[in-house]
Amino acid sequence: MITLKDVKKIYRAKHGEVTAVNNVNLEIKPGEIFGIIGYSGAGKSSLIRLLNGLEIPTEGTVEVAGNDIGRIKGEKLRKARQEISMIFQHFNLLWSRTVRENIAFPLEITGVSKGERMKRVDELIKLVGLEGREDAYPSQLSGGQKQRVGIARALASNPKVLLCDEATSALDPQTTDAILDLLVDINGKLGLTIVLITHEMHVIRKICHRVAVMESGQIVEQGEVLEVFRNPTQPITKRFVKQVTEPEQTRETIEHLIDQYPNGKIIQLTFVGESAEQPLITNLIRNFDLNINILQGKISQTQKGSYGTLFVQLLGENDVIDKAIAYVGENMVEVEVIESE
Repeated sequence: MITLKDVKKIYRAKHGEVTAVNNVNLEIKPGEIFGIIGYSGAGKSSLIRLLNGLEIPTEGTVEVAGNDIGRIKGEKLRKARQEISMIFQHFNLLWSRTVRENIAFPLEITGVSKGERMKRVDELIKLVGLEGREDAYPSQLSGGQKQRVGIARALASNPKVLLCDEATSALDPQTTDAILDLLVDINGKLGLTIVLITHEMHVIRKICHRVAVMESGQIVEQGEVLEVFRNPTQPITKRFVKQVTEPEQTRETIEHLIDQYPNGKIIQLTFVGESAEQPLITNLIRNFDLNINILQGKISQTQKGSYGTLFVQLLGENDVIDKAIAYVGENMVEVEVIESE
């Protein structure tokens, strides 16, 4: 569906050249929800603009839905863009138009008859859950409702690809989850390929099948979301994974307990798939003469299975603690001893 080969994007400014995208190779499959994550300045927005032809690659090729987006022009490019829609962080709605009129706008531009427009708009209003709000103006809508309008408008022309540029960054956590659930529902019903740009690992964890991590214009790591959570290799990826698995207050608690109980050990357990549902702590207490203090734990669902982390403190004789840690490793649970920073 989407293929990038040796893609570079260099901007030329008064102070010199800036390489925003540097030698990127990427393959996104039809019907996939693919996440691209990185901090500000990583090159995410430049990359997504290459996908819809708003930017032309300095080097390399960008193919989307069978079109060489970087090389086609004029009518061919306009037609290709009808198959690539986009939703934005700040909604980009027309404030003088109602919900219905906003959704119908792209169909007006392409000359669809009024009867066909209204039929399509009614379908989309139902799909995104905006029944009863058809005649409301954007100023009368919540943030989540505005984004639902943006999604419906993006789907009006039956695109093959939906690009999401930080689409949930302006929303509260509960509304974010509702919009992500909607995107998963749309992906399942329409078979739409979704490319999602974000700096939030929670977003990637919740709905993406695969993820690419960007830093300094390059993709430094990519793979299935569950595998990236389980075994991040790059420092920046580990930082992103910690957004979900290790809240800041957990580190503060760990540092305090390491100082208070220097003879014990604090370990991080990582559960993947079926191992996340096993009674590991119960088995440790039964089999070893230990006191166990649970510090913090969480099990999250990804599109490919469960992923869980648990921070526990083991108190007891050193040889017993070592045997317990070895036992954990034998039960298909990854274990890491946490040292003081």
